[in-house]
Amino acid sequence: MIRLTRINHVPFVLNADLIEHIEVTPDTIVCLTNGQKYLVLETADEVVRRIVGFRRSVSGIPEVREEHAGGATND
Repeated sequence: MIRLTRINHVPFVLNADLIEHIEVTPDTIVCLTNGQKYLVLETADEVVRRIVGFRRSVSGIPEVREEHAGGATND
């Protein structure tokens, strides 16, 4: 399940397994396998990030964090 925000600023939780595709028109439209469509405030990239994060949390795979350019590492 992922948390999203409808275009009227009402938050809701969506079953990520039902997402078929995401359209950008320029608004973000999340299209489900059952034909329902949700217009959301989040960008398509943000929706994808939330789906990936949800799947990682369910599978137990740790989240990969991006390193900042020029930052020190602890090797």
